[in-house]
Amino acid sequence: MRLQLDTKDGSSSIRIGFTDQRLTAHGGMIVWSHFLHQQQFRRQLEEALPHAPTSPNAYRPADIALGYLGGILAGADKLSRVAWLQSDPAVAAVLGIEAVPSQSTLSRFFGAFTQRSCQTLSRLHTRAVFALPSRRDGYTLDLDSWALLHEDGQQQGVAVGYTRHGLKPCHRPLIAALAESRLVANYWLRPGNTACVNGAVEFLRQTMASLPTHVRVGLVRGDSGFGASAVQEAAEALGVAFIFAAQLTQKVQALCRHDDPQWQATEVAGLEVQEVTLERPGRRLIVLRQRIAERTQAGGKRLLEVAGYRFQALVTNLPTGVDALAVWRRYNGRADIENRIKELGEQFGIKRLCCQSFWATEALHHLAIATYNLCVLLQRRLGQMAQCELNTLRWRLFARAAVWSRAQGKPTLRLAVRGEPTRSWWREILTKLTAPPNCHAVGNLQA
Repeated sequence: MRLQLDTKDGSSSIRIGFTDQRLTAHGGMIVWSHFLHQQQFRRQLEEALPHAPTSPNAYRPADIALGYLGGILAGADKLSRVAWLQSDPAVAAVLGIEAVPSQSTLSRFFGAFTQRSCQTLSRLHTRAVFALPSRRDGYTLDLDSWALLHEDGQQQGVAVGYTRHGLKPCHRPLIAALAESRLVANYWLRPGNTACVNGAVEFLRQTMASLPTHVRVGLVRGDSGFGASAVQEAAEALGVAFIFAAQLTQKVQALCRHDDPQWQATEVAGLEVQEVTLERPGRRLIVLRQRIAERTQAGGKRLLEVAGYRFQALVTNLPTGVDALAVWRRYNGRADIENRIKELGEQFGIKRLCCQSFWATEALHHLAIATYNLCVLLQRRLGQMAQCELNTLRWRLFARAAVWSRAQGKPTLRLAVRGEPTRSWWREILTKLTAPPNCHAVGNLQA
């Protein structure tokens, strides 16, 4: 059969045929599979997964989970799209599994998860944190929650709650991430009608208790949803400094008048601050106003009574030696967790991964987050200074065509890489991956 196409030289055609060669569009995932071997991740999965094979012909639970992780890396955001990898004749061999599971196998597997088994599965996030070095000043722990919209609203836990698009059926998860490493340390899935602060105290305590002793948290940050006094007291009881956004209550708004003599100019043009000592010893309330004309991208809220400004309030227990402007600057770094949430939702599939069972959905999310953490650690292993998002990793590394064969009885993967500059980059990747840690870094591949 021939198919016609237009070229600059006129009409042309290409003959279409078929081959029995074992070709894969995801040969670059061999780097991923070798890295998982180095991390002993299969053993971690076997310890975390609650299921055992029900028959001699059943897939091993770790193989099902690894097939799902491979689907996430390939761009799947539904179980049916993970199963489409079955059409790739060599990807199972590249992933080191018996076979890519079908949609029905995946549905049965995740449908068996319970609250207890999800708690065990969440330990995979903590395992990733163990790879971090200690820091003299400690790490910064960011807390956040967001809405995962599900317009059909038929799944367990999907309930009408407040979102940026108004009242919509959704889930409302909690997430904790270490800012300096970009690793996710904890994750809870919650019903959509849950308030941000509900469960936040226990979530913070659980997160802190699960961290290894050498990973010390020096500061906790969160938006106004976490600014309740109970969360502040929990942070203090854990011996951790905090900065939380405070709600602009009437008492706070009373400090936002134009003529208040307490406003102090800062070195940042258009930004003024004032500080109020709260009744509880060691607590400080910092109110900021930013002139919109000078700071068009300023965060905060507008008040009808005070035109031309945006206002923001922060509550902290940092000592007075850290001035108000420094507190504001340290809090601003919290915005980076929004990038983690966006990447998890859009590139690791969490936004659309949803099953009928609530705990099946949480298990899907835990494994997607484990995939994210492993991608972060893989890049650290390769020594790449600029962390890439999954889409970039997918195009540069994982989505590399290859031929799978057995040359003289030995499994062989031949990557489709043309040109010496690109082959040289791949050799560096493979050398760095197989070399002892702390060897020379691999540069970024130039397009």
